[in-house]
Amino acid sequence: MRSKLLFSAAWLLSLGNSALATDCPLVTSRWSADPSAHVFNKTLYIYASHDEASGIVYPGDGGAYAMRDYHVYSTEKIYGSLVVDHGVGLSVDDVPWASHQMWAPDAAYKNGKYYLYFPAKDKDSIFRIGVAVSSDPGGPFKPDKSWIPNTFSIDPTSFVDTDDSAYLAWGGIQGGQLQNWQNKNKYNPNGKEPPNGTAALSPQIAKLSKDMHKLAEKPRDIKILAPENGKPLLSDDKDRRFFEGPWIYKRNKLYYLMYSTGETHFMVYATSKSPYGPYTYQGKILDPVDGWTTHGSIVEYEGQSWLFYHDAKTSGKDHLRQVKAKKIWYDSKGKILTKRP
Repeated sequence: MRSKLLFSAAWLLSLGNSALATDCPLVTSRWSADPSAHVFNKTLYIYASHDEASGIVYPGDGGAYAMRDYHVYSTEKIYGSLVVDHGVGLSVDDVPWASHQMWAPDAAYKNGKYYLYFPAKDKDSIFRIGVAVSSDPGGPFKPDKSWIPNTFSIDPTSFVDTDDSAYLAWGGIQGGQLQNWQNKNKYNPNGKEPPNGTAALSPQIAKLSKDMHKLAEKPRDIKILAPENGKPLLSDDKDRRFFEGPWIYKRNKLYYLMYSTGETHFMVYATSKSPYGPYTYQGKILDPVDGWTTHGSIVEYEGQSWLFYHDAKTSGKDHLRQVKAKKIWYDSKGKILTKRP
């Protein structure tokens, strides 16, 4: 069921340009995080995780992030029109294999259908990645009976290239369990991050099958290189190395990989000539926000590029966040600018 959020026309008009300067929440009716923004049918859709003040804390890292469902939102003008809540797009109760912690999702369109990719813990509390499908970008989505074989960890991001090839990338360390899958085949409960001075863990990528429900190949590492020496970023380079939240898109034949650095709380990006990489680190997009996590997406809408992200400024609690957006630009060489040139 669709319902208008608590935005009034007068409230929107009163914001004027200040909304863009102060990064006001886009969604105010509930806590929302991990925004995955897409343009479908000339409308901006946001696929977000749903934070809850349930008091539940599961064992292990990230236990307070006890999300149980996803809501889908849409708007015709960012910070300029009402935001529509399309309701619950998918609930953990609808997923046969999942038990809890439905973290950051993403969506894609292909074959005349909309696909929602999402992580959740299975009955053994191991993160898996699932897929659900809908004929409507606002959902609801119907999940497959089992997770996607050969996937693991968290934060799936789907990308359909200009040649119609579709890819799935994913990964997150510590609570996201990527360190437990370094052989890609079997979960190791004792897995640890690589020692200082060695290559950092990499996000994973694989081409999707034509039906979008499984991988068409084995996962491979996305290498992220240091621009000064062309070598993989090191595990102790915490201002630049990958931690979680990959997001891939293409602009002018160049592929962009955005991600979070985790403990240092930066949102950064790297570029490549191939979706598989290797990607070369380029710089920071977002400084630390209120709250521990940072996760987002980039999309162009009505001729303007936007960075979507979340923070916990309103609640003051890491696990209760709100979706926000800000404008970004590019220079002539494709470098991302956070201030108008």
